[in-house]
Amino acid sequence: MTMPTDHRPTDSNPETDGAPGWRAELTGLTGADPLRRRGFLAAGFAAAVAPHESLRAQVIRTGAEGLEAGEVRIDAGDGFRVPAYRAMPRGDAARPVILVVHEAFGVHEHIRDVCRRFAHAGFLAIAPDCFARQGDATRLDSIAAIYQQVISRVSDAQVLSDLDAAVRWAGAHGGDARRLSITGFCWGGRVVWMYAAHQPNLKAGVAWYGRLSSQASAQTPTHPLDVAENLRAPVLGLYGGRDDGIHLSSVEEMKTRLSFGGSAAQASDIHVYPEAPHAFYADYRPSYRPADAQDAWTRCLAWLRRHGAA
Repeated sequence: MTMPTDHRPTDSNPETDGAPGWRAELTGLTGADPLRRRGFLAAGFAAAVAPHESLRAQVIRTGAEGLEAGEVRIDAGDGFRVPAYRAMPRGDAARPVILVVHEAFGVHEHIRDVCRRFAHAGFLAIAPDCFARQGDATRLDSIAAIYQQVISRVSDAQVLSDLDAAVRWAGAHGGDARRLSITGFCWGGRVVWMYAAHQPNLKAGVAWYGRLSSQASAQTPTHPLDVAENLRAPVLGLYGGRDDGIHLSSVEEMKTRLSFGGSAAQASDIHVYPEAPHAFYADYRPSYRPADAQDAWTRCLAWLRRHGAA
């Protein structure tokens, strides 16, 4: 059954959109003016959102003991070698593969730490830098600059192709690509939905507060609402009820569209944390909500196991 296409709510995503009002939204989400450089708490965090000293106690640091972890380069098949961060348990056993898709801030320390968290849970986690062709988002000192110089130039076609290349690399370097999953945060959360409609070998996805709709462009001609009915793997969506950039009306619309889709779409689920803001899992930001973040992490791992991706 095909659901009729009518009015769709448009999310104003504070980490990717350039529409009026985005600066005020970003100030609320990051706790600082998004056009000003913030001091580094430790090396490795993106310049635009480096944690303030007051956040020191809440930042999670996951060690690499027992892991193989570090930077790798992935042959994208077009002459470009995509930089990526990979973490996996030491040993000869083939590990389930999870793609970790970064936020608007690139593959900075938080994303590398998330990869190590998955590695300690038994995965080969790999986070390719989907922005590498356009620039280094981690070095830009404002979110406005990241959007203007990098994100606005990144196409979905390129991102999906680079993720496919990461799967091939993982399968040749200790990963079991038959147990393939994907997760992503904000900018990367949107990508999870798109990849689940693209990759036939995907077992499951977990999308963390990724936008579901926006204005179409040459780089992003379709969005999750457009592909909801055609998912090839079930996706768990994790959203905040107080996210100023993702309207709950679009979340409800996504639920409806999933219900009209195929088996993978109908097997998908969306969980909303009523009091959580955007980026509630980002422990290096004021938006972090520890209880909701822990519950969401538990749901994430359970979802991957349930669908044969772990």
